[in-house]
Amino acid sequence: MINDHVRDTIDRFPLGFVATVTPGGRPAVSPKGTFLVLDGRTIAFGDIRSPGTVTNLTANPECEVTFVNILTRKGARLRGQARMLRCGTEGFEALIGRWQDTWGTLADRIGTLVMIDIEAVKPLTSPPYDDGSTEEEMIAAYKAKLAGMYP
Repeated sequence: MINDHVRDTIDRFPLGFVATVTPGGRPAVSPKGTFLVLDGRTIAFGDIRSPGTVTNLTANPECEVTFVNILTRKGARLRGQARMLRCGTEGFEALIGRWQDTWGTLADRIGTLVMIDIEAVKPLTSPPYDDGSTEEEMIAAYKAKLAGMYP
């Protein structure tokens, strides 16, 4: 379900935009920067500053997460059901080391691991690909754009 391309995108750009629904039925999107791919059907992020997202997922565990490689302008939308592993539980303690290995002491601020069991993965591409642009051209164009923004 989570193929090598999706795994590579998340590994390189672990900032996922999590779409949820509030208990009042309103849409909410929040970026989370500590995503890891745990296996072919599970992604997860560490709750550091996510009180709204955790509240929304507790009330309604359905969510969708979007990841984009900012240079290739390709990515994926992953839809699934969230479940929480709270600090001090056996499941949390079994997995928190993966975040410590990746983010060091930042992982000490994680109070909950939000696991998302993936039900569907859809690819994302930018419209220039429809017109024949290559990945190499897209990378060159966005590297130049970033260099102009951050010389």
